[in-house]
Amino acid sequence: MHPTEFRIPFNKPALVGPELEYIRQAIEAGQLAGNGLFTKRCHAFFESDYAIHRALLTHSGTAALEMAALLLNLQPGDEVIVPSFTFTSTANAFVLRGASIVFADSSPTHPNIDVSRLAHLITPRTRAIVPVHYAGVACDMAALTSLAQAHSLAIVEDAAQAVESYYHQQRLGTFGCLAAFSFHETKNLIAGEGGMLAINAPELAQRAEIIWEKGTNRSAFYRGETARYQWVDVGSSFLPSEMTAAYLWAQLQQRQVLQQRRLAQWQQYAEALAPLQALGVELPIIPDYAQQHNGHIFYLICRSAAEQQALLAHLRQQGILAVFHYQTLHDSPFYREQHDGRPLPHAHRYATQLVRLPLYFDLSEAEQAFVIDAVLAFYRS
Repeated sequence: MHPTEFRIPFNKPALVGPELEYIRQAIEAGQLAGNGLFTKRCHAFFESDYAIHRALLTHSGTAALEMAALLLNLQPGDEVIVPSFTFTSTANAFVLRGASIVFADSSPTHPNIDVSRLAHLITPRTRAIVPVHYAGVACDMAALTSLAQAHSLAIVEDAAQAVESYYHQQRLGTFGCLAAFSFHETKNLIAGEGGMLAINAPELAQRAEIIWEKGTNRSAFYRGETARYQWVDVGSSFLPSEMTAAYLWAQLQQRQVLQQRRLAQWQQYAEALAPLQALGVELPIIPDYAQQHNGHIFYLICRSAAEQQALLAHLRQQGILAVFHYQTLHDSPFYREQHDGRPLPHAHRYATQLVRLPLYFDLSEAEQAFVIDAVLAFYRS
């Protein structure tokens, strides 16, 4: 079945405010290419509300990571520590620059990177650590920051899932010198596609803008800071269109409505499915430092890989599209020959046992109750 043919799909893109009106305004303004009015509004919001030194919208979260890799000036032989349980973009952005990926295992209690086991992965060639805030739940940023500072390493946060999430009282995406966000249609705040690079290190801001503008100083030219714009560095076309920015601007204005709904749904799953823990099924564990999460994903960790597949099949039979998630990158067809052979058992467990349940703005209470009943019925059978 196609995802749209399910009674309850895994996701539906949210349309909650003046998205279509803003897209119309963008068209009527006569500038659909990037860096127009709506792009600037989004930049100003993140720089003010998140206290990001410089925000640059991109056409995807992947593009933001690729910009980050360019800004680090990585060379062949440099090493970057990345969790194995993540999307390919997290690693691929650095592979494109010739870096070697050193894969880290997940925590025994959460899919996030196990910070307590990173020190032995650091070598004289290590340049950066890339934590992924899985499901919008913060990694242990105090421990990670301390480790990175001790070894003079850059932190690049993969905050693709972490918009509106916090570590204690500080927003995710503001710890690393660089951070990448995603506004893909499956995220909490969306623009269809789209992303953003957060530049928290002021010394990287000017070059980031040049890379963003295809290696030119075009932005400086439009601000009247130079008589002409020229090719001054490497770069690419990382800007999103104004229609993408217009959709995102509407979502940012409605972020509290979107967040309240999603968190209420997340909490309903947590309360209704809590009895499964007595059977050995794991529910999300939220560390004390990550209590202000964004409810991006609600997942179960089944007791075996066979149970994962059986639960997914059972839900499909009920017209519910629940899904697994990442397959481990260290054991992928592309990278397994380059991996150093270390087993990463926790990453493997999440890859083979985790099930994500439908969670989106338009999921009704009755539909969510139907999902919950179907999951509970599977475990009663």
